[in-house]
Amino acid sequence: MSREKMSRRFYRVDSAHDLVAFLDRGELASCENRWTFEIAWEAANKVGGIYTVIRSKAYVSTEEMGEQYCLIGPYKEHCARTEVEETEFNTSSPLQIAVKRMRDRGTKIHTGTWLVDGNPQIILFDIGSSSWRLDNYKSELWDCCGIGIPNEDMETNDAIILGYLVAEFIAEFRRVCDEMRNGDDDPPRVVTHFHEWQAGVGLIALRTRKVDVATVFTTHATLLGRYLCAGSTDFYNNLAKFNVDEEAGRRQIYHRYCLERSATHLSHVFTTVSEITGLEAEHLLKRRPDIITPNGLNVKKFSAIHEFQNLHALSKEKIHEFVRGHFYGHYDFDLDKTLYFFIAGRYEFGNKGADVFIEALARLNHYLKSSVPDVTVVAFLIFPAKTNNFNVESLRGHAVTKSLRDTLNDIQQKMGKRMYEICLSGRLPEPAELLKKEDTVKIKRCIYGLQRDGLPPVTTHNVVNDGNDPVLNSIRRCRLFNTVHDRVKVVFHPEFLSSTNPLFGLDYEEFVRGCHLGVFPSYYEPWGYTPAECTVMGIPSITTNLSGFGCFMTEHVADPMSYGIYVVDRRFISLESSVRQLAQYMYDFCRLNRRQRIIQRNRTERLSDLLDWRNLGIYYRQARMKALHSVYPEMAPADDSGVGRFNYPRPISEPPSPTSSRATTPAPSIHGSDEEDEVDEEKELEELGVSSVDGSSR
Repeated sequence: MSREKMSRRFYRVDSAHDLVAFLDRGELASCENRWTFEIAWEAANKVGGIYTVIRSKAYVSTEEMGEQYCLIGPYKEHCARTEVEETEFNTSSPLQIAVKRMRDRGTKIHTGTWLVDGNPQIILFDIGSSSWRLDNYKSELWDCCGIGIPNEDMETNDAIILGYLVAEFIAEFRRVCDEMRNGDDDPPRVVTHFHEWQAGVGLIALRTRKVDVATVFTTHATLLGRYLCAGSTDFYNNLAKFNVDEEAGRRQIYHRYCLERSATHLSHVFTTVSEITGLEAEHLLKRRPDIITPNGLNVKKFSAIHEFQNLHALSKEKIHEFVRGHFYGHYDFDLDKTLYFFIAGRYEFGNKGADVFIEALARLNHYLKSSVPDVTVVAFLIFPAKTNNFNVESLRGHAVTKSLRDTLNDIQQKMGKRMYEICLSGRLPEPAELLKKEDTVKIKRCIYGLQRDGLPPVTTHNVVNDGNDPVLNSIRRCRLFNTVHDRVKVVFHPEFLSSTNPLFGLDYEEFVRGCHLGVFPSYYEPWGYTPAECTVMGIPSITTNLSGFGCFMTEHVADPMSYGIYVVDRRFISLESSVRQLAQYMYDFCRLNRRQRIIQRNRTERLSDLLDWRNLGIYYRQARMKALHSVYPEMAPADDSGVGRFNYPRPISEPPSPTSSRATTPAPSIHGSDEEDEVDEEKELEELGVSSVDGSSR
């Protein structure tokens, strides 16, 4: 490759620096006697997005700090028994000695390694074994901080117990390190990193008890912010005007808000996951974050650059099979010209932007019927909701299509055998000899079985109280009923996907790979793992300038849209304008041909390096080092340089597959052909330029 082309690809060449220099399995940390404890309610306890953060970051954390790094959380048996291998630490380790002393005082503790990439050490406290001390902990919290906790708030009670157990353990660990220290050894330097308000109680206890450790507190989403947005408030335009005490009290979360705010102000270093959450914290928690710590993923690169495209094709075929069954009797569209869009996440109808998505789908339906009638969009909405069971029509559809497929396979086998025997006799078979009358009858039976009276259902399950379900009500209001004339078909799947699902037979990752576009027009999204996961898998996505991911991409990528990251403005324009912009983005995507989509997927996948923890983990290191320097001034201050020097330029002429493969083509393909995967370098950008829909073309 020429030097000029290499310069155009600098973002690939320089993709794995920053944290890599510190990945020594804890050698440097051991020399400096530096220990790191990361405390989270979701350590080996799958509840929400923080579980993904902790789990995916575990590999680079252990590569950086080795056995000087340990996770702490609550013991939840349903998760721990399948995710944690229980073992004792080395008997000479200060960790094991501190654990033993805590056990001697009656605290039940589980230790071992978490069975995820990196196999980090983990300590899990059995909260129930110390529940008898809850009143003492509450009394201490009231005396030190003036925060009272209602008895009926069980979640906060558990957080109080965990927090004080963590504080006692860290204090005991600190004492053990001091006892084991020889005269010439460096003093123990301990940094504790707490995630969210549930773990933040431990930070409050450490600081009020004056334990000599450095503390970092990360909020992934402010407690009050999530409640305010769930209540249809004009949140971002009124951030500076909220009376935070009154709003928290009105929602009966004032004690939780006080815990979160106390942890924020008592920590040596305060971080949030995005600039938009930092703005929120500044107004609601009254402290500006010291460092922004974006969330990453543990990116695994394929040895062949086109492998993710092959996986897309395989997963797409499985989704095709679902669509054939779900839309039986109304299967009148071409799957080769069908695009799969999806939205997924917690069932927060407004916060996740499902309302905007469905409204924009109705506009898209009109655009496609007017100007691109041969393209069909199947939009999947995957939100877990209360259901009774699978929809009978959905199950029946898959049963009748399976029956047809099995019948045809059986007839095909018999036809092949008859053809073989006749050809051996030295003559060509007659049509009547191949397809027998009984075979024709079987096929007709299956075809008649494919007939249906009603329309294909918009949901795969029987939703409990569907008359009040916001997604179904919005679909009814927009009249997206999967009629034969609709170019946008809707499927609401009210449970998370798994490979044991009888309808899809796909886990979530496979499903995402098989789709063409992820749509996440969130109103409240502190980070946004769903579009990040799409990006790593090479799937274009739509996000907003109110999500941490969207702001991050806008900052680090010169032209996000050219890389398949569409950013909808939900902050500075009206809701109606946001809906129109989203519909326009989806319509523009529908007008791309197959070749252009392949180009775009290749570009999207290039951004995965930017989201790798090997790059983003440097921010967590900076937060830890800054906290250590504030407590132990002899420690070197944090290096403030980070991924900010990444700047992905507008893509100019990088071919999506090796140029050497062109030599195997006997003759050049027709320019613009949908079957062509190669790219003319100088015209790549021009081919992706799609004109806007004007009023007359709709």
